[in-house]
Amino acid sequence: MDFTLSPEIDDIRLRTRAFVEEHVLPLEADRGNYDDHENIRLDLLDRVRAQAKAAGLWAPQAPKEYGGMGLPIVAWAAMYEEANRSIFGPVCFNCAAPDDGNMNLLALVGSPAQKERWLRPIVEGKVRSAFAMTEPAPGGGSDPGMIRTRAEKKGDRWVVNGRKVWTTNAQHANRILLLARTSDRDPAKPLKGMTLFFADFNREAITVRLIHKLGRAAVDSNEIFIDNLEIPEEDVVGTVGEGFYHLLDSLNPERIVIGIEAVGIGRAALERAVQYAKERVVFDRPIGKNQAIAHPLAHAMAQLDAAEMMCLKAAWLFDNGKPCGREANAAKMLAAEAGFNACDAALQTFGGYGYAKEFHVERLWREIRLYKIAPVSQQMALNYLAEHVLGLPRSY
Repeated sequence: MDFTLSPEIDDIRLRTRAFVEEHVLPLEADRGNYDDHENIRLDLLDRVRAQAKAAGLWAPQAPKEYGGMGLPIVAWAAMYEEANRSIFGPVCFNCAAPDDGNMNLLALVGSPAQKERWLRPIVEGKVRSAFAMTEPAPGGGSDPGMIRTRAEKKGDRWVVNGRKVWTTNAQHANRILLLARTSDRDPAKPLKGMTLFFADFNREAITVRLIHKLGRAAVDSNEIFIDNLEIPEEDVVGTVGEGFYHLLDSLNPERIVIGIEAVGIGRAALERAVQYAKERVVFDRPIGKNQAIAHPLAHAMAQLDAAEMMCLKAAWLFDNGKPCGREANAAKMLAAEAGFNACDAALQTFGGYGYAKEFHVERLWREIRLYKIAPVSQQMALNYLAEHVLGLPRSY
């Protein structure tokens, strides 16, 4: 069994680290101008996009023929782990790459004509896209079969009405990947009858309301209200009525990359805490000599190492065309736990200073908390493992 990563992956990791040091870390001095005050910075997005493209570190999931890097998931994961090991990696890279999931989905299920129309413009930054699946209660969320946003066929166009929540990038998007019901819900097959559209973001038909959040304010999340949005037939992605099943094609890569991001954030916090534990002297000794400080940090390191291995195993299985639902869900669940525990141990190591913004650990603690909720909660990942791996009765 060979755990050696390829020279290509090592090169991507090193180039990402150099990119972060040169272009991302300097943003610490400017943090109040975007993340703390919900100032969605298009100039930041455009600058980082241009810098990342110049460094050959942009659109890892998009095929090379459309301007992307065309990387396997294992290389993509290595890149994002390294990016998230900086204090501002989560903010900067997620602000600069809100189109990642849409590019991945279009690359997987889009027609050749749709890839030609949209993938290259997204990679080049000419198209900014939003993603809209989740809906407010009742329904939506963890129960996508209850989606009520409806698309009705009228002549050669579809007309959409409904509401979505947690729609990323809606403040400035000019396209939207939208899941809507196109036929009545069948209780026996509740996930059929939904269709994906990659539509023009017509602001005369879509009202956007910003959601204020605990963290990651520079990446906008929104509730949207859709009123008679007209979509031409050529904007249907995949097969009518099979939209949710098309989304399933992108779920395992999403879980793997989210997991490795969580590992990267945990490592960023751990590195800062270890350095602080070596330098901070209390009672004439560095606090890192105390097992009450050292053991939680060592435990966090072991958890991060284990979660990283699960993420890489899931990525290898996906890249080699093998089933990986078990590993992808386990990777996301374990990595979110490991990342959170590392950030929490780091904040505790800093003591009162951990609560102060100037040391940045509180930012990582806020960032990592999201990973236990999104894109799928820890409980839903465990439900998958219990039902589909252990064979236990469905609990919901």
